[in-house]
Amino acid sequence: MSFVLDNSVVTGWYLPDQATTYTQTIATRLETESALMPPLWQLELANVLKTACARGKLSREVARQILDTLGELPIEVDRRPGPNQRQLFELAMHYKLSSYDAAYLELAQRHGIALATQDTQLRDAAIAAGLAVL
Repeated sequence: MSFVLDNSVVTGWYLPDQATTYTQTIATRLETESALMPPLWQLELANVLKTACARGKLSREVARQILDTLGELPIEVDRRPGPNQRQLFELAMHYKLSSYDAAYLELAQRHGIALATQDTQLRDAAIAAGLAVL
């Protein structure tokens, strides 16, 4: 795995109001590198797509196409035993993160790889933890 990919970057690939040069740069990296995501990413992604559909930003058909496209990218959902609730709680408290963001931070720490995120708090936490941030 080359880097941990936060959902804040992925949403920039299909929601125009989230798109940045950074999200495009990370998308380009997936042409030659792979990414790792925590299992909660699937829940986050499904919820973002559902919300975008409910708000009229995406049609269901477009959301389904996004899911199909993402399924073809070199993104792996980590299936190895991860942190327990206590570990996530401690990381979240220490770095003032949501438990969801703490899961991305923990995954990058556990694998010793860089993190790609648009989330300022998560980026700052990764830097404070000594991780590389793309």
